[in-house]
Amino acid sequence: MLEIWTEKYRPKNLDEVVGQKTVIPRLKSYVKSGNMPHLLFAGPAGVGKTTCAIALAKEFFGENWRNNFYELNASDERGIDVVRVNIKEYARTAPIGGAPFKIIFLDEADALTSDAQAALRRTMEKYSRTCRFILSCNYSSKIIEPIQSRCAVFRFTRPSEEEIMEYLQRIVKGEGIDIDEEALRQIAYVSEGDVRKAVNTLQVAASFSEGKKITLKTIFEATAMADPEDIKNMVGKAMNGDFIEARKILDKLLIDQGLSGEDIIKAIHRVVIDEPGIKEEKKIALLERIGEADFRIVEGSNPRIQLEALLAAFALI
Repeated sequence: MLEIWTEKYRPKNLDEVVGQKTVIPRLKSYVKSGNMPHLLFAGPAGVGKTTCAIALAKEFFGENWRNNFYELNASDERGIDVVRVNIKEYARTAPIGGAPFKIIFLDEADALTSDAQAALRRTMEKYSRTCRFILSCNYSSKIIEPIQSRCAVFRFTRPSEEEIMEYLQRIVKGEGIDIDEEALRQIAYVSEGDVRKAVNTLQVAASFSEGKKITLKTIFEATAMADPEDIKNMVGKAMNGDFIEARKILDKLLIDQGLSGEDIIKAIHRVVIDEPGIKEEKKIALLERIGEADFRIVEGSNPRIQLEALLAAFALI
C-alpha cells in the first residue's frame, strides 16, 4: 500500500495501454518511422492520454527517455510567461544522447489563456527541428485553430467495462487480492470508462478490506458510492406511485450514507438510461425532469427538496 497503484501499474509501453484500438496503431507507426509531428490528444479524463505520451517517449528514447521528455501541466501555470520562458527555453536546446528531437508534453492545454496559445503556436513552428509537442486536453474546441492545424489530432474514447476489468485483473493478480467477480464488475461499471478512477477505487477497497475478500458491500462502504440497486428500487417505487417508500430510500442515501445530491442525481440518470424496462417515451419525460433538478442543484438549490420534487414528478409520470 506504499505506492499509488495508478503509477505502479501505469502501462510501460503502448501495447499495455487499455483500449484506444484506433490510436495505438497510429502511434506505433510513428515509432517505427522514427519521426512524428506535433500531436493533440483530446478526450475525457482517465482514458490514457498522459500514459500514451509517456509510453511514446519511452519507445522513442529508451531508458533515457526522461532526458528528452518535459512534462508541464497548463492548469498550474497557464499564462503567456510560461510559454515565453519555461517552454521556449527547453524547446531551443538540442536533444540529449543523439535523440532526433525532444518531446514537450503539455497536459490540460485547454487551460492555457488565448495569449499563451498564440505564443505557443509560434514556438511550435520555430523549434520544430529540435522539439515536438504533445498537447493533451479534455475539449479540443478550446484549443485555437492555428494550433490544431499544426497537430495530428487523436480522439481518445472511454474503454469498455470488459477492457477495464481486464486491466484490473492484472492489478488483482499482481497484488494478490481476493475479490468477487461481481465486485470487480461493479468497479468497472461505476468508473464510467475512467481507468484512473477504477484503479483508485480498487486500491481504496483493498485497503478498506484489510486482507479480507472484497465484496460488493466492501466497494460501497469504502468508496461512499450509491448502490445501484438502492437507486433502482427508489426510482421503481416512485414510478409505481409509492412516493413515501421512495422518499424513505432517499433519506437513507442522504442521511445514513451521507451521499451528496449530485451523486444521487447522477446515479438516477444512469439507472434511467440503462433500465430496459422503461419505455422510450417515459425515458424522455424522466430525463427532462432529471436535467431540470440537476441544474437547480448545481445553481445552489436545496438538494433534498429538489430530489423529493424529482421523485414526486416520477410518481406523476
